[in-house]
Amino acid sequence: MKVAIIDYGAGNVTSLAFALKRVGVESISITFEADELLRSDAVIFPGVGHAAFAMHQLKKYQLDKVIPELKQPFLGICLGMQLMCEHTEEGNCDGLGIFNVKVKQFPDHLKVPHMGWNTVVPSTDTRLIESDDWFYFIHSYYAEISIHTVGKTDYMLDFSAILHKDNFIGCQFHPEKSAVLGEKYLKSFLNLVE
Repeated sequence: MKVAIIDYGAGNVTSLAFALKRVGVESISITFEADELLRSDAVIFPGVGHAAFAMHQLKKYQLDKVIPELKQPFLGICLGMQLMCEHTEEGNCDGLGIFNVKVKQFPDHLKVPHMGWNTVVPSTDTRLIESDDWFYFIHSYYAEISIHTVGKTDYMLDFSAILHKDNFIGCQFHPEKSAVLGEKYLKSFLNLVE
């Protein structure tokens, strides 16, 4: 199995690559080249950085056109998931529009970033996680609950912890920082590869 990690100049690619190796992925490509993404069995869009900068990088390499057309399993992590949505308040920029969801900043009365371990409550139609698994979060913006939400988390308000549409999956938490359950989540994603 070959997994491509999108390198847009800010993602948390090293720890993600190590996590993928721990779950048995032998071929990992860290790339911004469209052809490399198309040749991979699965693609992961990691998440660390600022939304506007990351979108600028995707457009620079024309990946904003390529990503929504991919047919293989695709996972966006944290900022990666947020940029799969239609718009984010971070930098007031449009995303890839895969999920018909808006990303908002947490209200001023909440301590941000939302950082640390929290539970994710899955919907009945997902096999990605089991009931109330714990994952590691660090973010100041959140995706609203929508028809694409298959896992939610409560931080004084409910937000989408996992989004799923067709071959596209997003998670707000960092599986690569979530120990055993994070590795289990990555395995569940990789099991989608036919």
